[in-house]
Amino acid sequence: MFIQTESTPNPATLKFLPGEAVLGRGTADLTSPEAAAASPLARRIFAVEGVTAVFLGADFVTVTKAPEAEWEHLKPAILGAIMDHYQSGEPVMDGPQQAAHAEADGPDAAIIEQIKELLDTRVRPAVAQDGGDITFRGFERGVVYLHMKGACAGCPSSTLTLKMGIENLLRHYIPEVTEVRPVAA
Repeated sequence: MFIQTESTPNPATLKFLPGEAVLGRGTADLTSPEAAAASPLARRIFAVEGVTAVFLGADFVTVTKAPEAEWEHLKPAILGAIMDHYQSGEPVMDGPQQAAHAEADGPDAAIIEQIKELLDTRVRPAVAQDGGDITFRGFERGVVYLHMKGACAGCPSSTLTLKMGIENLLRHYIPEVTEVRPVAA
């Protein structure tokens, strides 16, 4: 197995590409060893000292390190953990995975569906290339609330991406959108 790595715009985060499906569909944002209880892969990665978050995407794993940790020390151990996982034959996640989006209802349902469609087709593929994900959390009085995960969480350029990129895109296609704001998990 050959696992590639890619840097991300967030210097505390590195993207690992195992060359095989990770989740296939959806994502999992695991920000603590306790949150990783349902993922044998994430548990192995969290066993590496200095790992603070694991994000599982369709075909990649994004790992965030503690500020004092050095990639030159962490990277070989993380590569080993990923390789051990795939050789073990265990699933990436125990049990069913959580859906990335809930169904929309109410007076803004049509607008919400448009927002989700644009996020899924235009935004999420772009941020996945950088090892992250953005999920829809709500729409109220013209404001879209998004949660940034993986490499996007804490990235120095995330505010610029949110305001200049995503907000402009949504406002262009959906006149009812006036602003985009980040929300915590």
